[in-house]
Amino acid sequence: MTLVSSKEFVSHQKRYFDLAVNEDLFIKNGKHIFHLVYTMDDDIIVDEVDNDEYVTKNELLAGIYEDINKFYASK
Repeated sequence: MTLVSSKEFVSHQKRYFDLAVNEDLFIKNGKHIFHLVYTMDDDIIVDEVDNDEYVTKNELLAGIYEDINKFYASK
């Protein structure tokens, strides 16, 4: 998982697009965090997303900390 600022992302887009092929990439822009997702599917259909599918920043961070703790606990 990589978290970069929007300024860093814009300055080095190719690097981060290449990175997103193999790794989760999150882009922080002010109070917002975006997840860049790679797909090979050319026929993507975008449907409306329910608000229930969104997580808050605190929920995201809690999940990240939980994953980190599980990772180190398994070592």
